[in-house]
Amino acid sequence: MKNGKFAGVLVALCLSAGFGQALASEPEITMFKDPGCGCCGKWAEHMRANGFAVREVPSREMSAIKRQMGVPERLGSCHTARIGKYVIEGHVPAADVKRLLAEGADVAGLSAPGMPAGSPGMESSIRADQYEVVSFDRAGNATVFARH
Repeated sequence: MKNGKFAGVLVALCLSAGFGQALASEPEITMFKDPGCGCCGKWAEHMRANGFAVREVPSREMSAIKRQMGVPERLGSCHTARIGKYVIEGHVPAADVKRLLAEGADVAGLSAPGMPAGSPGMESSIRADQYEVVSFDRAGNATVFARH
């Protein structure tokens, strides 16, 4: 077999065996979303474009997932994700997730409460709101992490 053809077969085997995830520069995110929600998929695309591997898990039990992951009700949004030890709630920009991972903050996670217009996955040609991303701890205390 010629070297070029061998390399192509090797890449195909690695991808089919699941080694493709290793090509992403950031850890994998598991995102739980309502099956009918379109903006969640757009957020996943934003995260992929920024080096994350994203596994999308459709669920009609989003309230239960949020409770199980410890998302304070007042900080809720449409989708809930897990990356390593952190929960990411809603349309949090990839740059904020990267900063969280780099700092290794002692928090439960980040949230972009609600569904702010202009946030990743909620882009609009009509308007872009200013919004805050907050970090939260296991007791539900929240602190501003970033302003956009």
